[in-house]
Amino acid sequence: MSAIPFEKAMADLERIVDKLETGDLPLNESLALFEKGVKLARGLREELAKAEKKVEILLKDEEGGLRREPFEPDAGEGESGDEEPSKP
Repeated sequence: MSAIPFEKAMADLERIVDKLETGDLPLNESLALFEKGVKLARGLREELAKAEKKVEILLKDEEGGLRREPFEPDAGEGESGDEEPSKP
């Protein structure tokens, strides 16, 4: 999936899902879109797994263990701040 940027692949997958949800497509077209969607989803999953591994490497401490750090979104990114952060 490295040929397509993550965000474009995600947008393409969303469009495919929208088209399939309408149910107005011929069977052959639906199957072709479904196949493309599955390929995109697999590629996206692989990219997310790679990103997760990179984050884990970046968060390792000197002993090789992982440090837990709370995620704090940047101010002004549409978060209202009213919700409690989710706890693992």
